[in-house]
Amino acid sequence: MTFSLDETTAAQLARTAERLRTSKSAVVREAVAEYAARAGRMSEAERRKALRAFDDLVPRIPQRPAVEVDEELASLRRARRAGGRRSPSAP
Repeated sequence: MTFSLDETTAAQLARTAERLRTSKSAVVREAVAEYAARAGRMSEAERRKALRAFDDLVPRIPQRPAVEVDEELASLRRARRAGGRRSPSAP
């Protein structure tokens, strides 16, 4: 496999390999592995935004007994199974 690098990147690669006393290929392998590990993670800004959304939504969760929620869900399911509208639709 062959890659073309601009002069600045090629110089950085050469300096890094020399400083680490390893091959340029090893530096590239390690860099790609680290980049791949980070690629699926959220950025700090994304993480903060998600935490803000979580902090905004959690207080909105109703504080009612599970039995009450189960009864409401059962009622909704019964209504859906009965099907159709309760009143005729407009033409």
